[in-house]
Amino acid sequence: MPIRLLRFWPLLLLAAACARTPRPSAGLANKYHDATIRQIGTAQDERNTAAILPFLTDGNPTYRREAALALASVQAPAAVPGLLPLLRDADPGVRRAAAYALGQTGDSTAVDSLRVRVLLEKDGTVRRYVHEALGRTVTRHSLPELWRVEILNDTSRAAALAWGLSRASLRGLVSPESIRRTVLVLNSPKLPGRGRLAAVVALSRTRGLDAELKRLAENTLLRVVQKDRSYAVRAAAASTLGKIANLPDMASMPVPSTPVNMAPQAPSPAVKAPPAARQAAAVLTRLATKDPDYRVRLSAIRVLPFDAENYPASRKAVFTALNRDQPAVALTAAEWLLAHAKGESGALLAALADGNRQASVRVRAALLRAAVRHASPAARPSLVETISKRYPAAPTVYEKGFLLEALSEDPAAFDFVRTEAFAAGQSPVVAGYALGALLTMRRSADFPAGRQADFAAAMRQALASGDVAQLGTAAEALADTKLYPQPRPADLAALRQAQAKLQLPREIEAWQGLQQALDKLEKSPKPTSSPLVTAAQHPIDWAVVQGVPLGQQVRLRTSKGIILLELKPEEAPGAVASFVTLIGQHFYDNLYFHRVVPNFVAQGGDPRGDGNGSAPYNLRSEFGDLRYEEGSVGLASAGKDTESCQFFITHTPTPHLDGRYPIFAQVVGGMDVVHKLDIGDQILGVELVAMP
Repeated sequence: MPIRLLRFWPLLLLAAACARTPRPSAGLANKYHDATIRQIGTAQDERNTAAILPFLTDGNPTYRREAALALASVQAPAAVPGLLPLLRDADPGVRRAAAYALGQTGDSTAVDSLRVRVLLEKDGTVRRYVHEALGRTVTRHSLPELWRVEILNDTSRAAALAWGLSRASLRGLVSPESIRRTVLVLNSPKLPGRGRLAAVVALSRTRGLDAELKRLAENTLLRVVQKDRSYAVRAAAASTLGKIANLPDMASMPVPSTPVNMAPQAPSPAVKAPPAARQAAAVLTRLATKDPDYRVRLSAIRVLPFDAENYPASRKAVFTALNRDQPAVALTAAEWLLAHAKGESGALLAALADGNRQASVRVRAALLRAAVRHASPAARPSLVETISKRYPAAPTVYEKGFLLEALSEDPAAFDFVRTEAFAAGQSPVVAGYALGALLTMRRSADFPAGRQADFAAAMRQALASGDVAQLGTAAEALADTKLYPQPRPADLAALRQAQAKLQLPREIEAWQGLQQALDKLEKSPKPTSSPLVTAAQHPIDWAVVQGVPLGQQVRLRTSKGIILLELKPEEAPGAVASFVTLIGQHFYDNLYFHRVVPNFVAQGGDPRGDGNGSAPYNLRSEFGDLRYEEGSVGLASAGKDTESCQFFITHTPTPHLDGRYPIFAQVVGGMDVVHKLDIGDQILGVELVAMP
């Protein structure tokens, strides 16, 4: 090489490295190569608060931050006194971690310190974390502490307040004044997208204050749902608008749209508004077919009004979605008809199911179910007979399950469905759908009194079966006071006998279902705690964690296409170690997505295929500092520290899952495939992608 080119050699090496590495962090070792951070991580996994607390005062800010983040997963109130001083730490990363941990712990004793920190904090990101923590710790009495600080025209502070109000609302803490404050924030100019989403989510979670929501927020919601740039904000606004679309028209006071000044304001004179409910219904109807994002169309369809005045327009939008839109939207339209159809004949709905061969089997089955529900008594038997004849030819267990759900609308199909529930060698998927259909029948007002003894016998048979799915359904039935007004000693004994046979921790969810039924039937003053596993029974394999570099990708091959995930070993080391180990064992190969809720999640990884399966062990919950965005990959659970092998992928931001379900990966490719997944789609294989 000529001497004059040697000086360019470092640049050539750098260019080559950048060409091989798509992300700056890809291939770097994760933080658990540090022995002290592993020590903190082990204490977190063991729920050993005492072992973590000394690190809060360590001279190294990295260890102070890691200790605070560990306590966010432990969630021990005993850690609050140690975390509060860190709100004043010189390192903003430590302050942020402390605020996050205090919010995750949710102890109201932190409210005063958090309120003061909101006033003093200069860092915008940390301030948002402090305000979120305040929203997670306030009580109904201290709710006004969220807005005692004047935010003037500070966009950063307005966004922080939006998150505080949102976190409080997600906990059911709302008031007319909190609604007013949220609308003021939402009307702030230049409010960032995440702040707008937080504000709309706060409004969507108000309960019991629909008249106030209508009076204070409807005009703003009508603007946001039509003009906001973010699909997630529009979808959440559509859901919120649906809450009030059927309320009677009323005089509406104008809501300020000027920059937010949180000082109390005198109300303006009432101005007669246009018929707002009619306007809201018209906007929702238009969104249901015209919005460019399917998640907004779907959200609008879910909340279309169904009163006599608006039903014709809503029906037209629903039928358009059934005939022209993608499967997720068409399914939502079919479910709207199931719940709200008025004057539709069973024959018409059945013809919709049979006439659209392009529709998915799930959509057609939902339409058949609607046909059975809304059919006249004279027409129903022929529909049930048609479905029963189709049932044996259904090619998959999931399609059989959809047809059993359709039959659940007619108690006359009881014997057919009961036979499928307890058939020898029956798939657990089919058996679970069948027993659920029996429970749906029993809850019907049309269920004949003469068959109640047969239903009770079926529930006893389910308890005796030992199958975890059937145990859960039987426990739900026995705990329903409308079905069983007075518990019988024999039923209580059967519940306890079934519970004693369960294998823990694998069958912890069934154990919890049975125990919840027992607590309700025996009128227990407080819920019985679950026998959760300890870290000693399945400790984190740190060698596996250390072998997962930052940026490590996983190729998830499905029957709909390939999805690329990027693992998060620093935020969820135990979950990542388990996932990588199971991949090496080909655990996930040929399993299915058993649960898909449009515009929410696609869930799979269950060896049973029905949502009741597990690996032989449970994991401890790891609530890293991550948020559920579109394509976040989380671990399913039946409560804290019950995670195992099932995972889900979100279709959209889902703030109500934040800090409740561990996030261990993020979709970085193939999100279009995620949006196409449906129940019964198969996981063909899962493998780690070789790092460059």
